[in-house]
Amino acid sequence: MTESTPKTVKVVVVTPERAVLDATANMVILPMYDGELGVLPGRAPLVGRLGAGELRLKTGDAVTRWFVDAGFVQVRSDVVTVLTANARPALEVTPEMAERARTEAEALPSANALERKNKAKARDRAAGMKRVAAKNPVD
Repeated sequence: MTESTPKTVKVVVVTPERAVLDATANMVILPMYDGELGVLPGRAPLVGRLGAGELRLKTGDAVTRWFVDAGFVQVRSDVVTVLTANARPALEVTPEMAERARTEAEALPSANALERKNKAKARDRAAGMKRVAAKNPVD
């Protein structure tokens, strides 16, 4: 990094209803459809497809965790913009929510290609919720 390179990235998470997060972090870890992607200040621009899972913002030793549904991410000029159908703080995601999402996904029909695609998306969402809930502290 050069002296002129910022040491933080701005993170904006937007759902159809509203912007749910507008923060800065030293590093952002995104749940991509095929794995995780870490973004540091000075990252080259990119547009990518998100998978359902955990979004992490690291600032110093602090880590802020969010659950995000599938969607898209754009990285440009040290701004990470996440477009997703649903985002919530990770601590709000419970094992019961994940199990309910899994049950609902399994109940979906799969008679044609569109139904199978929707069922697969619902399964991925439930699996992402389960991974996020598993990292939450137990009461």
